Amino acid sequence: MTAKPLKVTRALISVSDKTHLDRLGPALAAQGIEILSTGGTARTLRDLGVPVVDVAERTGFPEIMGGRVKTLHPKVHGGILGRRGTDDAVMAEHDIQPIDLVVINLYPFEATVARPGCSRDEAVEQIDIGGPAMLRAAAKNHRDVAIVVDPTDYDAIVAAIEADGIDAAARATLAAKAFGHTANYDAAIAAYLTADEAAFPAAHAPRFERVDTLRYGENPHQQAAVYAAAGADQATVAATRPLQGKALSYNNLADTDAALACVAEFDLPACVIVKHANPCGVAEGRDLATAYDAAFAADATSAFGGIIAFNRPLAADLAKAIIDRQFVEVIAAPSVAPDALEVLAAKPNVRVIAASHPGTPARQLKTIGGGLLIQDEDRAPIELGDLKIVSERQPAEGELEDLLFAWRVVKHVRSNAIVLAGGNRTLGVGAGQMSRVMSVRIAGWKLAELDDKPARIALASDAFFPFRDGIDAAAELGVTSVIQPGGSMRDAEVIAAADEHDMLMVVTGRRHFRH
Repeated sequence: MTAKPLKVTRALISVSDKTHLDRLGPALAAQGIEILSTGGTARTLRDLGVPVVDVAERTGFPEIMGGRVKTLHPKVHGGILGRRGTDDAVMAEHDIQPIDLVVINLYPFEATVARPGCSRDEAVEQIDIGGPAMLRAAAKNHRDVAIVVDPTDYDAIVAAIEADGIDAAARATLAAKAFGHTANYDAAIAAYLTADEAAFPAAHAPRFERVDTLRYGENPHQQAAVYAAAGADQATVAATRPLQGKALSYNNLADTDAALACVAEFDLPACVIVKHANPCGVAEGRDLATAYDAAFAADATSAFGGIIAFNRPLAADLAKAIIDRQFVEVIAAPSVAPDALEVLAAKPNVRVIAASHPGTPARQLKTIGGGLLIQDEDRAPIELGDLKIVSERQPAEGELEDLLFAWRVVKHVRSNAIVLAGGNRTLGVGAGQMSRVMSVRIAGWKLAELDDKPARIALASDAFFPFRDGIDAAAELGVTSVIQPGGSMRDAEVIAAADEHDMLMVVTGRRHFRH
């Protein structure tokens, strides 16, 4: 590629998204650049007073088939693909004039298929053919042609043209962006066309767009960036931006997502405090302040420097209570009152975001050596009617509700996971251990630190107990009820242990491993 800046004498503009066209068109015309265009783009430019040459006039061939065929012609593609200094004689022989700048964006396929009631025929009609062909041709020939797909790049392109021209580095960057644009476009079409054919298609082309480059990853020696899924809700962690505070780090983003996923489990006002990917304090209350107090008290030591998530809007009085009580990295809520932001401004380093976890089914992606694991998210709920009582003792009033609370939390704790709960709050969490009985003991250590313990203590286990030792250890802590998936070869032994300790035991038939 030559380092010589590209001087633009002729441009082809054909865009579905007319954003900033009122700035681009007149600016190019002011530089004496000839503009080729088609259809609605040509009409828009003429309405702006910009001289336009119809592509059909240049090719000598009219648009046909309702506009399906208009730019697929040698005088268009030859003008884009022609190598300056190599193909000049061929271009002259066939009266092909060089096109130096191509400005393209594609039919709004995703917007069309997102519209309620969109038919398959309507969707297929929005599959652009000529646009991607010209885009790819210009990107391939970026040595001699500049390709622009993003309206936010128009001002920079105009500035370059008005100066020395579009330099080689900029053309290469624009070309890469163009190929990324077509890759996302084709992936959206493939996803739509295979949506009803298979739960997991033979080929998977995920579509993500970089929204930020992070200072570093999990550790300072690792580089990192955050990408949002194409079309992601702006209220999700990947797409949102802090309302105040420092930029979100890699670990902040991961932990905030974990906290929001957990707090979304609850219908009553709830608070979740996460530390290193695990909830350390979770509580429901009559209001957010009550829930926060209980979540903090569940493990005040671990709450230091944690991530706090709520499932209700954050008000000023609670914001003040938080920053007066503890050091916090991130506070997340569906919305934050303006006066709460004023209060939080006293701690400018605290990151505050308005976000929530999407409630619709989704897929989780996890990279492994040489590939990718894909699975449905673990979102199927368990209700009271799904529980099977396997112990001799039957539930006392409110006991099943305690177990369900613990069960909602344990699915968000790293395996092997144990959660102790009572009175709509966690009392101890054991996470990420190689043996289940050790997780029970760790949860018990947290329980022992509490000043006030309820008379009833519920225990949730993310997977079955392989031996009775976990139940015996739980009994030593004062646990009165247990919820677990069941399914162990020693279920009878485990249930017998519960009966010996006069525990209520229920099984769900569903496991919640989280690795």
